[in-house]
Amino acid sequence: QVQLEESGGGSIQPGGSMKLSCKISPSTTSGTCLAWFRQAPGKEREVVSIIYTGTGYTNYLDSVMGRFAISHDYASNRMYLQMNHLKPEDTGIYYCAADRIGACLDLGSPADFARWGQGTQVTVSS
Repeated sequence: QVQLEESGGGSIQPGGSMKLSCKISPSTTSGTCLAWFRQAPGKEREVVSIIYTGTGYTNYLDSVMGRFAISHDYASNRMYLQMNHLKPEDTGIYYCAADRIGACLDLGSPADFARWGQGTQVTVSS
């Protein structure tokens, strides 16, 4: 059973950068679909980005395209989300997810993923 644990959240001013990490246990030895989601107060959880570890294929939410970068490292068994030029609307709890049902092509929805981390808070405010 895959276990996920996020780290790296915190508070930051607009325009700043932050890198989130997701520890994946046990390690992924073959291609799998991983994702970062976020949930702002009073809003539904939304997918931010997905990655297929077998090919490196990625996809992003339009509002983070060009600012965020998802990556995965087999050696450290971690997935990352590099977030640049952060905006107040990026504030929320960020979750990593795994074990997607179906193909890893479109962004999908929370219901498509079976495993979740506990989340890490990201607050962008001046």
